Amino acid sequence: MINKFQRKINLIIGYMNKSELVDAMASASGLTKTDSKKALDAFISVVSDTLKKGDSVNLTGFASLSVKEKPARTCRNPRTGEQMTTEAKKVVNFKAGAELADVVRYGK
Repeated sequence: MINKFQRKINLIIGYMNKSELVDAMASASGLTKTDSKKALDAFISVVSDTLKKGDSVNLTGFASLSVKEKPARTCRNPRTGEQMTTEAKKVVNFKAGAELADVVRYGK
């Protein structure tokens, strides 16, 4: 559990952890914290499973999440200068929707 001091630090630096998000969801929705946690866990699970299958998640106005393939590439070890090859990998791509971007940009 997070203590009051850590919560104040998180507010100062602009950081919200999972338990604070659950608390905020419960306050905004009128649900209990337990129900809010279940809803958040279900959301995370569904999004993760969808992305794992290679599909994308589009939440109009909020964001779209998709999986992108990053090809293998040649790079250089900064310590030794030795050339090495990174493996190809899949990464999650997050693109903010217009409404979310406006809220962040203009505070609307």
